[in-house]
Amino acid sequence: MSEKRAQEDAKLNPEDLENHVKVEAGDAPGLPGDGSPDDGHGAPQETHLYKRRWMIVLLFSSYSLCNSYQWIQYGIIGNIFMRFYDVDAFTIDWMSMIYMLTYIPLIFPVTWLLDRKGLRVIALVGTALNCVGTWVKVVSVRPDLFAVTFLGQFCCSLAQVFILGMPSKIASVWFGSEEVSTACSIGVFGNQLGCAIGFLLPPILVPNVEDMDELANHIRTMFYITAGVATFLFILVIFVFQERPELPPTQAQATARTIPPEEYSYTASILRLIRNKPFVLLIITYGLNVGCYYAVGTLLNRTIIRYHPGEEVNAGRIGLTIVIAGMVGSLICGIWLDRTKTYKQTTLAVYVMTLVGMIVYAATLNQHIWVVFITAGSLGFFMTGYLPLGFEFAAELTYPESEGTSSGLLNCSAQVFGIIFTICQGKIIDKFDTWAGNIFLCVFLLIGSIITGLIKSDLRRQNANRLAKEEEPTDSTTGNLDLPTVIKEVQL
Repeated sequence: MSEKRAQEDAKLNPEDLENHVKVEAGDAPGLPGDGSPDDGHGAPQETHLYKRRWMIVLLFSSYSLCNSYQWIQYGIIGNIFMRFYDVDAFTIDWMSMIYMLTYIPLIFPVTWLLDRKGLRVIALVGTALNCVGTWVKVVSVRPDLFAVTFLGQFCCSLAQVFILGMPSKIASVWFGSEEVSTACSIGVFGNQLGCAIGFLLPPILVPNVEDMDELANHIRTMFYITAGVATFLFILVIFVFQERPELPPTQAQATARTIPPEEYSYTASILRLIRNKPFVLLIITYGLNVGCYYAVGTLLNRTIIRYHPGEEVNAGRIGLTIVIAGMVGSLICGIWLDRTKTYKQTTLAVYVMTLVGMIVYAATLNQHIWVVFITAGSLGFFMTGYLPLGFEFAAELTYPESEGTSSGLLNCSAQVFGIIFTICQGKIIDKFDTWAGNIFLCVFLLIGSIITGLIKSDLRRQNANRLAKEEEPTDSTTGNLDLPTVIKEVQL
């Protein structure tokens, strides 16, 4: 985009456009060969889409899978780990909640680091921490070493902070304007698939046997497999993961590279976001929805075993069903938004259906196990499918702020509500029953649905697209530029 065009676009919203350019400039330090064929003085810069972009997003998706798998690794067979380490249920719950707790204070410095140092540094730190955590767990397979296994889980939870907010940044740096929502969904897909495997494999790898030595061997085998995969992925990141393409995918990224990163103010960006009322409402509703998902997943073993004793393996399969259905929902929602741009309508519809799914799931837990599979899958399709919707809607409401910052705030809200809901629902289940615990979650999903309806659909990115299209000159000297496409890509 030329300086003249940038000045014209600035008339749309001078402060926002200026801030956006500064934000995107913080993506990464310069790379050899990153110089563009045109320095931006009056002519478009060269852009290119590399096939390597698919390798980058799939590699990210893979190590995100490895990390998220370990989130529920203990909780889904909580009764077995309670017996092996001689701890109570609440202690095992913290093996999942530690993922949420570490995220809350660390997401802000990590997001700042992402804007300053770029994707490769964040990827290396995340995979290194994940690898270290898995090997610490390997040496913790003794009944008196619960503190060591907790340390390993803590390292993996630190790695999650460097992973969870990256999909939208990878999409914006590597992908073209018509691919960003799909690319972001693929990044989220890895996290969800990891959760699905976390529900499925531990009950299979660690059966509920009485002999403690045999049980230790099963646990050790599970930890060795995880450590081997994490090590392999860390090596791949070292040799394969690239900071950014030589040539930017769009004119927006090309323009962003010309701005010095020191001009970006992370604190100012945070302050602008918290003054954005529609986005603040979205932070609350996103946290309520995803927090309920975290509580359902963390307490799934306890919930299913209460109604179906001895069904540890099926509890894991139900969790798998929830996440697989959610992955399908996520991909469908990502493609749907790329086509229709109906952000608020889709978000509200999925939110209301999540509430309906939760009510039906709670009402059928005492039915035959196959009924629970069906209702849990229906719940997962909407509850987990909501994840990329929240990111995309935030992209519209916060344009032109950094994607990493807005998605970090959404995830932080989800972790806070996740801890609160998990603790409260667990206590309600212990004192009353599972039905009461699930109704507790339904109440907050109802509140979230109402608040979602109140969010003003201030689609800043779409408005910028429309205005830019109206102002785009038809003279042949402008080349074959699609300004609305450029602006749309920048956000994700």
